[in-house]
Amino acid sequence: MTKVAILGSGVVGDTLAKGFLADGHQVMRGTRDPAKLAAWQQAAGDAATVGTFEDAARWGELVVLAVKGTAAAECVNLAGATNLAGKTVIDATNPIADAAPTGGVLAFFTGPNESLMERLIAAAPDANFVKAFSCVGSGNMIRPDFGGVRPTMFIAGASDGAKAEVTALLDTWGWDTADMGGPAAARAIEPLCMLWCIPGLQKGQWTHAFKLLTR
Repeated sequence: MTKVAILGSGVVGDTLAKGFLADGHQVMRGTRDPAKLAAWQQAAGDAATVGTFEDAARWGELVVLAVKGTAAAECVNLAGATNLAGKTVIDATNPIADAAPTGGVLAFFTGPNESLMERLIAAAPDANFVKAFSCVGSGNMIRPDFGGVRPTMFIAGASDGAKAEVTALLDTWGWDTADMGGPAAARAIEPLCMLWCIPGLQKGQWTHAFKLLTR
């Protein structure tokens, strides 16, 4: 049993919390306003608790960052770099700007030679960030069903140990993992969110995932 801190009160945080709770882990949701998750806590059961970002980051053995990209840096600061130090931090965020899509293509607030995860690493350099869950919708994050075909989750991070921990989790949840390397690889992974969202924004199709094929 692992103590999992999930920073974020949105749909992604809710989805991942359900996955961890279903597997028998303890979960604390971190949020600016713990009172707004009171109903979730009551429904989720005894293994679920709620606190501030700082409370959750201090308590958790594994941390998941699941907030809007525009709030991610502030969330890390509120959680506290000291509380995140030495821990695996799954970074499920994307740098989506507060701007309308163009032709179904999202706008990012980062440039092509930087990533949001690298900014977060600068804010908490002793945390072991792993980019994951950023290139698929919440409806297919946990045990996705594609007719027996396991989709690919692209990950990146500096710590081999942290990436191994995330890979084991992804395997349990029905994913193949493609390790793209160090933090700079997040510059390529995060834009997959743009590509993933185009069928949804243009055609209302949100049930797909990526698959990496090799020979």
